[in-house]
Amino acid sequence: MITTNQHIDIPLLREKGITLYLKREDTIHPFVSGNKYRKLKYNLLEAKKQGKDTLLTFGGAFSNHIAATAYAGQEQGLKTIGLIRGEELEDKWQNNPTLNMAHEHGMQFHFVSRSDYRLKNELSFLKNLKSQFGDFYLLPEGGTNELAVKGCTEILTEDDATFDYICSAVGTGGTVAGLINASRPHQTVLGFPALKGNFLIEEIRTFAQNQRWQLVTDYHFGGYAKVDQQLIDFINLFKNETGIPLDPIYTGKMLFGIFELVKRDVFSPGSQILAIHTGGLQGIQGMNLILKEKNLPLLDV
Repeated sequence: MITTNQHIDIPLLREKGITLYLKREDTIHPFVSGNKYRKLKYNLLEAKKQGKDTLLTFGGAFSNHIAATAYAGQEQGLKTIGLIRGEELEDKWQNNPTLNMAHEHGMQFHFVSRSDYRLKNELSFLKNLKSQFGDFYLLPEGGTNELAVKGCTEILTEDDATFDYICSAVGTGGTVAGLINASRPHQTVLGFPALKGNFLIEEIRTFAQNQRWQLVTDYHFGGYAKVDQQLIDFINLFKNETGIPLDPIYTGKMLFGIFELVKRDVFSPGSQILAIHTGGLQGIQGMNLILKEKNLPLLDV
């Protein structure tokens, strides 16, 4: 699966002598887009190889991973179970666009408290799930495991060897780890975490096969799924200037960060940057519901 690199031609980049392309991974598939397609590819093959007929995974209310797993599972003839963070959603998930879509594609939900959700990697917790749901193929939260990283190495192609920097948003670390492993010796991979803190460094090191990378931790906007008017305005302006929609959880924050680094002359003139659009556009509808409640401007769709 090869996606196109779209040149981003705006005055700031020309003024600074920077070349920026956006790899449109969001166009891979209408429902299993971007890094979710890559992460699921080899996991779905492995599930079938093991003879499993059910996928079980974890996610929050607007999780791209939950939506993608539900669709991909149905497409491959596999049942799907989603452990959803937040018991308060149990009686109102029908009002949630992401969960509605997952349900329409056959996913069975199991809502758990936030405290129980934090136990999702504990052996005793997983054992209880086995007794409750029977045999299943386990997909971690966000889909990150060795097979997911393998899939994400396929994002970069021979044509991408000309770039100096490869930039990606970071959630659980699997996508950026795949990019690190696929990068060339002359390339630096920059990860822009959507979550607050440096705790992802160790997770990425678990999978990364070289040291040519760093995390840029200044553009999370307060943490996962946190946004403000500055970010909304940036995303809407970017779409107006380029025609490309960005999700507010991952890619929007990454591109905001890239442009801030460009303004600060972090990239030397002549630098060539490839940023990865990891999809996640299904979450815009749900985010707009939240923005409307907070009387903030809505994201263009």
